[in-house]
Amino acid sequence: MKIGVIGGSGYAGGELLRLLAGHLEFEVCCVSAHSNAGELITSVHPHLSSYARVRFSEFKASDLDCCDLVFLALPRGESAKVIAQLSDQIKIVDLGADYRLESANSWEKYYGGVHAGTWTYGAPELSGARELVKASSRVANPGCYATAIALGTAPAAAIADLTDVVVVAVSGTTGAGRSAKINLIASEVMGSLTSYKFGGVHQHTPEIEESLRRATGAQAKISFTPILAPMPRGILATITMKLNDGVSLEKVREAFDRSYSAEPFVNLLPQGQMPRTAAVTGSNMVAIQVGVDEHTNRLVISVAIDNLVKGAAGQAIQNANLMCGFDESLGLTQLGLGT
Repeated sequence: MKIGVIGGSGYAGGELLRLLAGHLEFEVCCVSAHSNAGELITSVHPHLSSYARVRFSEFKASDLDCCDLVFLALPRGESAKVIAQLSDQIKIVDLGADYRLESANSWEKYYGGVHAGTWTYGAPELSGARELVKASSRVANPGCYATAIALGTAPAAAIADLTDVVVVAVSGTTGAGRSAKINLIASEVMGSLTSYKFGGVHQHTPEIEESLRRATGAQAKISFTPILAPMPRGILATITMKLNDGVSLEKVREAFDRSYSAEPFVNLLPQGQMPRTAAVTGSNMVAIQVGVDEHTNRLVISVAIDNLVKGAAGQAIQNANLMCGFDESLGLTQLGLGT
């Protein structure tokens, strides 16, 4: 199948190109990057040697008419402009935020501007989502934090109170995108942790709440504090909520095992083993551990993902595989680098 990548010069775009290079059914035939048009792909992504002598093109809708499927890896608010120019016959996975939210009011509050619309939300492991993705030609890829937090929270719907979920999550700097920002240079980041979008204003909050409502029927309320970590990639989320009376750790593990035992990319770790960002780096895996704080009767969940793979490009390819009738693990790995 002929594949296009729009926005190939960013971190998520580069990760898409890396993973697509090893895909047995997808052939990349067009890679655009507005600000880097005309440059060699390897001048921006030196590790992508299989794209040697291939240049980024400037976006031109007619160049994509040959494509069966297109990935969009564009900043917020840009996807809708591009999609309006593409053929309706092309399947699209949008890694941006433009089509994730159902609520126009939430879009205006957390993002600002006009809400572009709502597409199928591509979180295959959430209840009911996989079949919807298979039947869709337009899929909104979840955000990185939203992926970790929703997957860590959803199995608890029947055993805990989702109206008071508290999340503290740490992310590497690639989550902020590739554009130059003074607060992200090495001298500012190394050796330091800092909270940002403090006080419940992070844009993934309504996305998480909406996805949990669709998957569980529960009206979830999330208090979310993100933290910037001095590392390039990875997310580690700690999620807590009040347990229902009489729920033991054994029952908690049973609930999570029922949800994910058949999922190829979700690993409920053995007791005593904690998720590590290094263990999932480069993979499409979600590592989860659960515990019970008996002092407060709260459920504690730890989740690790690679924000550029399961949190972006890997999940996008997983969705594309489903949309095109392939095994959803095609072109993806369950093995992280480990160090």
